[in-house]
Amino acid sequence: MSKKKSEQTRLLDSVKPIYQKELVELNKTKFISILNAINELDDIAKLKTEIQILMDIFVQSGEDEAGILNEDSEDSIQFRRDVLISELEQITEAKTISRSKYYIKRLIKGAQVRKTKINEINLARWKEYEHILTDTLWIFPKRENHGAHLASYWGNFVPQIPYQIMMRFTKEGDWVLDTFLGSGTTLIECRRLARNGIGIEINPEVAHNALELIEQQENESNVTTDVIAGDSGHIDYKDLLKKHKIKNVQLIVMHPPYHNIIEFSKDENDLSNAKSVKEYLQMFGRIVEKATPCLEAGRYLALVIGDKYSNGEWVPLGFYCMNEVMKTQKYLLKSLIVKNFEGTRGKRNQKELWRYRALVGGFYVFKHEYVILFQKL
Repeated sequence: MSKKKSEQTRLLDSVKPIYQKELVELNKTKFISILNAINELDDIAKLKTEIQILMDIFVQSGEDEAGILNEDSEDSIQFRRDVLISELEQITEAKTISRSKYYIKRLIKGAQVRKTKINEINLARWKEYEHILTDTLWIFPKRENHGAHLASYWGNFVPQIPYQIMMRFTKEGDWVLDTFLGSGTTLIECRRLARNGIGIEINPEVAHNALELIEQQENESNVTTDVIAGDSGHIDYKDLLKKHKIKNVQLIVMHPPYHNIIEFSKDENDLSNAKSVKEYLQMFGRIVEKATPCLEAGRYLALVIGDKYSNGEWVPLGFYCMNEVMKTQKYLLKSLIVKNFEGTRGKRNQKELWRYRALVGGFYVFKHEYVILFQKL
């Protein structure tokens, strides 16, 4: 095996303990050659016998007579063992030779290293990506605390959110901009997933602490991590891109304060200090307008936002902020995801109290926030 970690090995290492499956490493050229030879057979019984012999290697019940396992070569490829066996079983269970050959061709196609423009997902091997969510309801049992992540900062979001967004909409070496850095969750995930990250935080003390925390995360891929203490609504983004010798970023993450629920600083430009919802939205809209030119066309902006309850009224901040992005007329709305909001610091160990308040006030307790995805036109 090459000393350099394969792309998929790094991927699986990065998501522990979120997700881990056993990998099997093959000599790609030999594996494809064997599949092509089997695909030339016209006798379905013999074809299935050959596939069964191949399958025996992967279930470790037979010897590697073909010499396709554990090759110390750059010409290698990794499959999840369970998925590979399932694909081979599908070939042996097919009723017709044409169907068997269809599955063989699909497996050959999956053995080719293929990347889309915006991520590293090989769509011919889509079954291997069950750790990547595709539904609009995200329920996480707890906040992941792997790597340098911690949960002590008020208002930070769970690492699973930037992880899921980056896996879907970026690839290694891409640039990610977080306009509301907070404790640094996004940039920690950037390091773990080999993405370059720029984070802007209005509170200098929080920015300093975030940088210290981010630096605790290993940087095996030697990506760039830049933490800037400043106001996202007034920063010179052109100079920022020029500083890093890039024309665009490939993903923008925005996790703004939920208005005045938590005061994050004394700065009058801090969204948490906006005097009204109207002013809050004007300030947020300005940040969207300023940051949008940084984003490469066709790439994604992810807005993580929740609502609030004030003076007996539900205030739909999520939809208001979504509208601010759409008002730029520079984005398509791609998805609105609801993420379970269980176990926040503000409500932890106070479930009965919040239930009582809800019954008294005639409202329902917040247990969700939104992950809203936009694609730049």
